[in-house]
Amino acid sequence: MTTRAQRIAALQDSLTRRILVFDGAMGTMIQRLKPDEAMYRGTRFASFGKDVKGNNDLLCLTQPNVIRDIHTAYLEAGADIIETNTFSSTSIAQADYGMQDLAHELNVAGAKIAREAADAMTAKTPDKPRFVAGSIGPTNKTASISPDVNDPGFRNVTFDELKIAFREQVEGLVAGGADLLLVETIIDTLNAKAALFAIDEFFEESGEPLPVMISGTITDQSGRLLSGQTPEAFWNSLRHAKPITIGFNCALGAAQLRPHVAELARSADTYICAYPNAGLPNEFGEYDEQPHATAEQIGEWAKDGLVNIVGGCCGTTPDHIKAIADAVAGISPRRIPAPDTAMRLSGLEPFQLAS
Repeated sequence: MTTRAQRIAALQDSLTRRILVFDGAMGTMIQRLKPDEAMYRGTRFASFGKDVKGNNDLLCLTQPNVIRDIHTAYLEAGADIIETNTFSSTSIAQADYGMQDLAHELNVAGAKIAREAADAMTAKTPDKPRFVAGSIGPTNKTASISPDVNDPGFRNVTFDELKIAFREQVEGLVAGGADLLLVETIIDTLNAKAALFAIDEFFEESGEPLPVMISGTITDQSGRLLSGQTPEAFWNSLRHAKPITIGFNCALGAAQLRPHVAELARSADTYICAYPNAGLPNEFGEYDEQPHATAEQIGEWAKDGLVNIVGGCCGTTPDHIKAIADAVAGISPRRIPAPDTAMRLSGLEPFQLAS
């Protein structure tokens, strides 16, 4: 059994030698099983007073073997890093189901299940260690955007409320055995800042820092996050956190995401991680892009020196991840650039003042 420190050292060593592979969509794999209300509830929540169908994170408690099997399928397909099934495991997001008191437990359970799957695969292939990223989603509220078009100044969540919720999540993920913390699918940079503040606070108090990954979401063809920032401005806003990776996931397919990944690759002095959707959704909200098509495009990213970690988001499956792993095998990872010394600021646009 390796220690967390040994796993982190192995991860950092692997990043210098090759392009690593992330897993694919958890939700896609869950929906393939066509789960009903009874499956979500299990025996523990059979008489719970609200509907819980759709609360995928709850399956960590009620159907742990289902989640473990999905993790294992991605590991067998070639994933080096798997995400915990905790995307919505904050008290804020779980309040929709009346399950906010379960937040800490959900994160501990989600990390333990992923840890078990990763360790089992590492035992089979000790020359290729596997790692667990604790998934921290954006919550269902935004700190910098009003949910009421008639009241632009209104907010339905505060920075401090977000920070408290993220802190609880971080504590659970670390207790459960995560190797990294992944602040992902960021649509509002202020939410991400609350998560990073909570992470830093926890690291300072616990004395146990972990690598942090940051992944934003370009919401449409405008090339901006929902809160308005361009990729470079997004990086300037969060580079103080010294993340091990910066990148993008979700919303777009590989073809649409490439220019935004390239922009980050030019400006960020850290590793780049990107995991796009399987193309754009069709009229039924489903994803039709086949594994070979996604992999071909991501393979081009790798050949052009844009990425260090790649994987898949919505619509991707173990078949997509296997194709992606094959496409990037043997290609050298992106080399981190040494940026010129300058003052770098951002609002919605980046600003640079050369020394």
